[in-house]
Amino acid sequence: MMADHAKVLRLIKTARGQLDGILKMVEEDRYCIDISTQVMATQAILKRVNREILAAHLEHCVKNAATDEDRRQKVDELVDTLDRLLK
Repeated sequence: MMADHAKVLRLIKTARGQLDGILKMVEEDRYCIDISTQVMATQAILKRVNREILAAHLEHCVKNAATDEDRRQKVDELVDTLDRLLK
């Protein structure tokens, strides 16, 4: 992975902390809207992580592919990933 490891790790650890908080909120039977707000905040962080990883894929893996065939394969993988992301 060519993404900024420190940034990706920091974001994932933040998301993990938020998930732990969400678990605690559910266990404490907290207000539904408060839980949902925290779920959305965690999803937003994970989207940022994915954006970092996909941007690095474009910048490094696709851009530096050795052959046109390799580049085409990398682009196809990215398109498949975007299809799943946008569903």
